[in-house]
Amino acid sequence: MNPLKIVAILLIVAGGLGLAYGGFSFTKATHKAEIGPLQLQVNEKQTVNIPMWAGIAAIAGGVLLLVMSPRK
Repeated sequence: MNPLKIVAILLIVAGGLGLAYGGFSFTKATHKAEIGPLQLQVNEKQTVNIPMWAGIAAIAGGVLLLVMSPRK
């Protein structure tokens, strides 16, 4: 299996996951103050939305790479 086919399959999988979930969220820990032994920490929840067009474009690009890949 050549690297081009691997990239194509990864694009198709990533596009499918992007369409299925629509985004992901993560928690970012930030330190606001450290006073002696006392440490204050703030956790911020951030969300990243994946546009539908990006998922469709990734799938289309992966399929295009699979179709256009040179065959031996």
